[in-house]
Amino acid sequence: MTTEVLTRKTTSTATPWLAMTALVLVAFNLRPAVTSVGPVLEELRADLGMSAAVAGLLTSVPALCFAVVGVTAPRLARRFGADPVILAGIAALTAGLAARPLVGGVPLFLLLSGLALAGIALVNVLLPVVVKERFGDRVGAMTGVYSTALNVGATTAAAVTVPTAAGPGDDWRIGLGTWAVLAALSLVPWLALVRRTAAARRAAPAADDTATTPRAPSVRMSASPTAWALATFFGLQATAAYVIIGWLPQVFRDAGLSAQTAGLLFAVTSLLGVPLSYVLSAAAGRMRSQSGLAALLAVFGLAGYAGLFVAPAGAPWVWAVLLGISNCAFPLALTMIGLRGGDATTVVRLSAFTQSAGYLLSIPGPVIVGTLYDHTGGWRAPLAFLAVLMAAQLVAGWFAGRDRRL
Repeated sequence: MTTEVLTRKTTSTATPWLAMTALVLVAFNLRPAVTSVGPVLEELRADLGMSAAVAGLLTSVPALCFAVVGVTAPRLARRFGADPVILAGIAALTAGLAARPLVGGVPLFLLLSGLALAGIALVNVLLPVVVKERFGDRVGAMTGVYSTALNVGATTAAAVTVPTAAGPGDDWRIGLGTWAVLAALSLVPWLALVRRTAAARRAAPAADDTATTPRAPSVRMSASPTAWALATFFGLQATAAYVIIGWLPQVFRDAGLSAQTAGLLFAVTSLLGVPLSYVLSAAAGRMRSQSGLAALLAVFGLAGYAGLFVAPAGAPWVWAVLLGISNCAFPLALTMIGLRGGDATTVVRLSAFTQSAGYLLSIPGPVIVGTLYDHTGGWRAPLAFLAVLMAAQLVAGWFAGRDRRL
């Protein structure tokens, strides 16, 4: 059975509101598995006996899982359909989140974290396909909707995990386990979508068996300059995001700012993504080329790094805002994946290639930044390195944003 049959547009089998609700709920749950760990990492390490080296490994596991597992999504979607695979991904996410706070050792905690992240990886790759199928005339706007929900989920988890853990029992396990409940809620609308789609196919089996929609010749992603430009852009923006998440508060603290102020400055970079994700994606969806937007975001990033290089404590709120705007390259990358693919079949393959190659590319960056910081004792060398990467992101974004279809 062809991918077109399994992943064709299905707005006739599910109301747009059901599809939108499913999209928003699952997007909200795609980052708490990652952003909820940092705030309680100290307590978690003490309880499980986790070394600093393993804690460092834990921060690299998400990108590795997204890269390795995400590449399997197209094959699974061809075999089972996009909606059932997303449903399975949510189930894996829920199971991992629910079980990992119950364990008493580091290996099992890492294994269950990997299960949750594997589920996220599948959903990450397939959500652009859902947007292309069900909202093909509103790719930019709907990508903005789910990117905004993703940012809200990430920010909420970072903000409320500690207060939740500090409630009855004062236990980090409660703070992490709470997110399994919200992940389970997102199963409901996806189960409804899968059932509606299955019912429609049973009612009209001939449509599935005799589908004769003309197909464009299959494009090998690794041979496409546009696909490589998108993967490079995605990987470089992910590198910048991981560095900001992991190191920006320390940059400000080393400049003499208090821990509380550094935390607030970091929160600004996250909160800016909530409104800007929708606005940027919606605007990108109305443009034939997104090259200018990609370049502009990189310029904001370069300006932010320059400010931190010259006077990190001089105008820290300005630098935080500039870097927060630059971080909105993530929803732009997702939007471009949907726009560059001419149909759902191509989008799922392009999404898998872009995210898998991109996340692999992003893994060394934060490690190199940390190594430069350790060896030089300051932030000028790491910031210069990040500026070079941001310049490369500008070039990759320019080529990725050109009006091309695969």
